[in-house]
Amino acid sequence: MLPELNEDLVRNRIARRIAKEFGDGAVVNLGIGIPTLVSDYIPEEVRVIFQTENGVVGAGPAPEKPDLRFIGAGGRHLTLLPGSALVASDLSFGLIRGGHVDATVLGALEVSQEGDLANWMVPGKMVPGMGGAMDLVTGARQVIIATTHTTKKGEAKILKKCALPLTARGVVSLVVTEYAVFRVARGEMTLIEIAPDVSLEELKTVTEADYSVADPLPLMQGTEEE
Repeated sequence: MLPELNEDLVRNRIARRIAKEFGDGAVVNLGIGIPTLVSDYIPEEVRVIFQTENGVVGAGPAPEKPDLRFIGAGGRHLTLLPGSALVASDLSFGLIRGGHVDATVLGALEVSQEGDLANWMVPGKMVPGMGGAMDLVTGARQVIIATTHTTKKGEAKILKKCALPLTARGVVSLVVTEYAVFRVARGEMTLIEIAPDVSLEELKTVTEADYSVADPLPLMQGTEEE
């Protein structure tokens, strides 16, 4: 039986694990929701340059007290690190579309085993559009998905094929949930890490996608810090 994890643990476990993906000097864009927490877990010895669609290059973690002067594209308050810059949104999107962003971290409604992504059309709700997601998934060199493993109804989000309208096909390279980490390469999905509180059999019950399992299969990085 899968463990019941509180929401804060889930969100921060995912963010903490993703923060370990970036090397010194990487340029990274964070989407709304869980991805915004990633900047809080970057190791002190690693300098990651966070870029936002609305024009911040060198964004830092959220301030201790809200600061209305600096807000990211997702609406989260942020700080400016030494050497940061504020640029016009057209230049910001030029960085994205020009292939200058090393990685983007986005949420997802559905991900397929082949790396297809659906993350903008919310069923039954009016949405203003897909925002910068289509630019990010085609412009960034790596697309990392930060998502809960299932919906609030317990339905799988990692599927054989996406049922919702796609943001893009075959763009996802890494999926991080509270239960596992999957790598997607050449249209095939591989389980590369598993959370310590989940078994392979339990994981299979909430994952529709077909995937291979790395051997050896290590525990999910960052869970030892909880």
